[in-house]
Amino acid sequence: MSDRGLRPRAATAALILAALALTACDSKDVPGVSSVSGDSSDSPSPSASAVVPVRLVANVQRGATDVPVDTALTLTARSGTIRSVEATSASGSVAGKVAADGSGWKATGRLEPGASYVVRTTAVRDDGKQVVRTLRFATQALSLEQQTYASVAPLADETVGVGMPVIVTFDVPVTDRAAFEKHMTVTAQPAQRGAWHWLSDTEAHWRPKHYWRAGTDVHVDVDVNSVSAGNGIYGQESRELDFHVGARHVYKVSAKTHQMKVLSNGKLIKTIPITTGKPGFTTRSGVKVIIEKFSTKRMNSETVGITGSEAYDLDDVKWAMRLTYSGEFIHGAPWSVGQQGYANVSHGCTGMSDANAKWLFDMSRRGDVVEYTGTDRPMTFSNGYGDWNESFSKFQQGSALS
Repeated sequence: MSDRGLRPRAATAALILAALALTACDSKDVPGVSSVSGDSSDSPSPSASAVVPVRLVANVQRGATDVPVDTALTLTARSGTIRSVEATSASGSVAGKVAADGSGWKATGRLEPGASYVVRTTAVRDDGKQVVRTLRFATQALSLEQQTYASVAPLADETVGVGMPVIVTFDVPVTDRAAFEKHMTVTAQPAQRGAWHWLSDTEAHWRPKHYWRAGTDVHVDVDVNSVSAGNGIYGQESRELDFHVGARHVYKVSAKTHQMKVLSNGKLIKTIPITTGKPGFTTRSGVKVIIEKFSTKRMNSETVGITGSEAYDLDDVKWAMRLTYSGEFIHGAPWSVGQQGYANVSHGCTGMSDANAKWLFDMSRRGDVVEYTGTDRPMTFSNGYGDWNESFSKFQQGSALS
């Protein structure tokens, strides 16, 4: 289905082929079913009156102008056999497969909205004569409000940390989650077990049972083009991409000892003095994942609801890495170096010296894991990439197919 803003949504293709006669068959009274007649004569001659004309039955009405885009086009030979089928429109061709015995053809591709289709079928009569049959129809036009577009994270060819979930967001709600999930796959090399979890009608996450193995290559296929999302909504375009998992970076933060242990591929490479949230601004314990990075970040407390005597507005906080949507970061905090390693004095962020913050910033990437302990305030599932704060068995329960 066409990409937003790049091509018209419901342009009807102009047909360049001449109109061909269609004749009804024994299925003419079945709603949604039509027979297809051809370009070349298939009428038996007087000397060959025993030859039966080829009859093809389609699952769409000939001349229909509002065929649903999720229709899986099929053709069945009532006499003779099918040799090949070409189903085309200005939007492209529809892939399909002829049955091994030639008794039918089934589309493996999907239709596009607002398109006029010509289906040309080459068939063979019982006496060996080749004939061509033609069917024309048009699909329903869809507005943007009737289509949902999928955005995918990570980005194509991005290298991420071992905690990065696959995140698919839709711009129009998907109410038939099961139908979509059947067409959403994540394939890892080496193979790793995982599952989808729907956070809402517009967001679904996939994570492996355990952190990704370092060096994994991942392929994501969100094959939802023209799939029904429910309530008259259809997938607008399929998305497909690959990404790579880098080294296993896991940072272990203790709010009690005021230290961060930095591990790479299981090896402790540095211990950093830190400070976390003071009373009233307690840092959350649990598994967090780096969401985004900023070499310089303005931090205004009013954006997270901190006002009055505790308010602050810092223009140039350095080496900031976001961990939660609610505003927890790892960042340079030169103003609290004297307390780092000894006390918790921040408003919830994890502060360290600018030098340590830059060192960590340079080695980190989106998806790296930060495990927090030492507080009684838990990390929540939806406040950032919180997927690892549920057991895998519970995470699986969020699948529409569970």
